[in-house]
Amino acid sequence: MKPAIKAALTLLAMVSHPGFGAASAAPADLYKARCAMCHQSNAQGLAGTYPRLAGRVGAIAQSPEGRRYLALVVLNGMYGKIEIEGGTMSGMMPTLRVMKDSEIADILTHLAKLQAPAKKLAPFTAAEVAAVRAEGTIGGSKVVAERARLIAAKVIP
Repeated sequence: MKPAIKAALTLLAMVSHPGFGAASAAPADLYKARCAMCHQSNAQGLAGTYPRLAGRVGAIAQSPEGRRYLALVVLNGMYGKIEIEGGTMSGMMPTLRVMKDSEIADILTHLAKLQAPAKKLAPFTAAEVAAVRAEGTIGGSKVVAERARLIAAKVIP
């Protein structure tokens, strides 16, 4: 499927989802409303298109640079080919910039707890997300480039 068609279908699925735009105090409900349609309800991803988040978010969140990167992904979206877990994925994640900083922090904290690493992680905060938001919009392709830079520097797995 062409990337533009895949992106359009993803966006259509997101905005037509019953939970789109709904605010919920429960991070798991926020995840289900905003992320599960692509990354699946168990956060195991969809082979070849959407990466597994369970276990990965907690590993990436081990460093300040990794935490910033995770907020960049949610705020700016991501598209293009990425090498991940021994394979190549070509997908599109739309920006979720419309979400509140506290909602993004709650979702990232929820995901970091799934198959969490042995090292205890501090919860993500709205201030942490707001600081990344204040950097401005960089676009999904630049997020892919930042990912590659962080992997090369062995900052994120």
